[in-house]
Amino acid sequence: MAWFKRSKENIDLSTQKKDVKDGTWIKCTECGEMMHKKQWEANLYLCTKCSHHFRIGSEEYFDILLDEKSFKEMDRKIRSTDPLDFTDTKPYKRRLEETMKGTDLYDAVRTGTGKINNINVVIACMDFGFIGGSMGSVVGEKISRAIDKSLKTKNPLIIISSSGGARMMEGAISLMQLAKTSSRLAKLDIEKIPYISILTNPTTGGTTASFSMLGDINIAEPKALIAFAGPRVVKQATGKDLPAGFQRSEFLLKHGFIDLIVSRKDLKEKLTTILNHMLN
Repeated sequence: MAWFKRSKENIDLSTQKKDVKDGTWIKCTECGEMMHKKQWEANLYLCTKCSHHFRIGSEEYFDILLDEKSFKEMDRKIRSTDPLDFTDTKPYKRRLEETMKGTDLYDAVRTGTGKINNINVVIACMDFGFIGGSMGSVVGEKISRAIDKSLKTKNPLIIISSSGGARMMEGAISLMQLAKTSSRLAKLDIEKIPYISILTNPTTGGTTASFSMLGDINIAEPKALIAFAGPRVVKQATGKDLPAGFQRSEFLLKHGFIDLIVSRKDLKEKLTTILNHMLN
């Protein structure tokens, strides 16, 4: 048997492009489309082929929705303590410190004031990247203060939700935030100040059981997961087989749990139309 040996490498690595770095290309998790990062960002973090809505954070939402340089952040440096001295795979204090360092955030929500096509608003946006967007004492406090700001200024309130639910590391304290935020929102209703809730993927657990579903208008992004508990838990509790996609935006719209499904590309103009109508 003859053996053959190549005299040189089949692929000359030195000729590969030098300008293609990690993170330059984005792959759609839904359809597999490859997009250049700049193209993806210019498309508001939507797939250029199937319009899949990638998960984004508060900074991106503020850039998309608010007029340029109009955002003024409130209560930025409020941070959680560790009232239960909680430890799971690591101490809660260390988890907070590492997450703050990794995200440049102090907790899972940012709040402030801004303008949407020259309409003054108070706005809050959750960040799923901060411990799964979990709702603890700081999230409840900052949203409550945003509601108070809306009451004081008479400006509409907008909350963008992205959450895995209540923060177990704070136990019953996290569950108290459901009542705290809901009771504050009742004051907005009494004063006839508009509140618009925007539900993104995912909006689950305690947020869904409180402020996320209490908007005068509830708007969802396409195909967003919106639920209280996961499908396996729901099936175990009800003992019934559940319809496909029963926790997605489209199913909830069909059954009256939300009012609108709006693409991220159209969200600013849709909010402008709704706010003008509600304020007039």
